[in-house]
Amino acid sequence: MAWLYLFLAGVSEIAWAGLLKHTHGFTRLGPTVVLLLAMATSVAFLALAARTLPIGLSYAVWCGIGIIGTSLTGYLVYGEALSAAQLACIGMIGAGVIGLKLVS
Repeated sequence: MAWLYLFLAGVSEIAWAGLLKHTHGFTRLGPTVVLLLAMATSVAFLALAARTLPIGLSYAVWCGIGIIGTSLTGYLVYGEALSAAQLACIGMIGAGVIGLKLVS
């Protein structure tokens, strides 16, 4: 169950990071409220995962999922460029997350 919590924490992390542009510097109330709820959800799921999993592992996987998802959101939703080198580095982060799951 801890890995599911960690996955949900990462997805919530992607959600709030993806909403940052929509808040216009926290000047738009609706997107800001949704962002804050996603942040709280992300941290709550991280805390649930960390009850069972080591905090260093939990935090590394949480960040990795967030980095990968936010990078893909930037590319797919906002049309941000990703170079081959950036994609390779993001791929290595993904490999690290998968590796941590396999050895834990």
